[in-house]
Amino acid sequence: MGAITDVTGIRVGQVQRAGSVQGPDGEESDSGWLTGVTVVLPPPGTVGSVDVRGGGPATHETDSLDPATLSQRVDAVVLTGGSAFGLVAAHGAKRWCEENGRGFAVPGGLVPIVPAAAIFDLGRGGDFSARPDEEMGYAATAAAAAQTEGHDVERGNVGAGTGAVLGRGTYKGGVGTASITLENGVVIGALAVVNAVGMPFGTSPKRAEPGSVRLSEERASTPRGSAAEAKAAAEAAQGTDPAAGSPPLNTTLVVVATNAVLNKVECKRTASACHAGLARALNPSHTLADGDTVFALATGAVELDRSSDTARHFSLITLQSAAADVVTEAILDGVSRAEGISTPAGVFAAYGPVVRYHGPI
Repeated sequence: MGAITDVTGIRVGQVQRAGSVQGPDGEESDSGWLTGVTVVLPPPGTVGSVDVRGGGPATHETDSLDPATLSQRVDAVVLTGGSAFGLVAAHGAKRWCEENGRGFAVPGGLVPIVPAAAIFDLGRGGDFSARPDEEMGYAATAAAAAQTEGHDVERGNVGAGTGAVLGRGTYKGGVGTASITLENGVVIGALAVVNAVGMPFGTSPKRAEPGSVRLSEERASTPRGSAAEAKAAAEAAQGTDPAAGSPPLNTTLVVVATNAVLNKVECKRTASACHAGLARALNPSHTLADGDTVFALATGAVELDRSSDTARHFSLITLQSAAADVVTEAILDGVSRAEGISTPAGVFAAYGPVVRYHGPI
């Protein structure tokens, strides 16, 4: 499936806190933590934009990525747990960037451009106040910088996916990634943090055999277990479980990167197109309870065919279509790699491998 780091120059750093911790006396105690931070660190000069479609986003500095604004470059993208509280992790990433000479030049120094988005995972480890801070953001950025070119990306219960769930807390979510290389040398990679109200589209939370599940089936996700299991999962996906007593609070975050030369407007359109890949992976998506957000980054290493308007349009449409597919793969990878856990806040089961049908419909 590849990884977002198949795009030359892209690096990913992740830190997390989860489960029990050992005190000075050697005794283990539950820390109440289940959260983390994932930082995507692109090479200097990377252009970026964003498209926020969810009805309940928690974001930081996304306005600076609008094509109509002054800055063009992105120094880092921070994905974090902790809802709005966790956005402070971006301050740590900014501090690292400033210390390392990365940012928008202003009189007297640099101002790093570090957009961020957060998922809701508050209290899932048992302690509502256990959330990412500035130091975790700094550590994740430093970890990304320390990675070698083309490094693998850890997936599942790591980074910002540590406290992620899906199906309104029925199953464990996590970090996933994927990539594709086009014939013209363009590489597109995606990284997703899957923390969704919905469930994988047209699949069952059973360990399926290859070829037995069609993601392309145009129907809601319906588990094929007992009637009670099916009803509970359907209610969870729709956010209508009467026993829950509160609205679902979730978000799926995505970073898409390419080595193509794109301007800020084209990055914006690419981020917009990638929401189709999110919708093909999760049902429902983009609800009032989701903060679904897609960032798009372009490192500018490979020129597209712009010899005519027709060639330019074809190149962009091909790239954006492929990018949407990569987003779908990254999301399903995040679901498949997530491991079930038990915390004082509840039990979150593993969904199991999700098989995408690649043959004719």
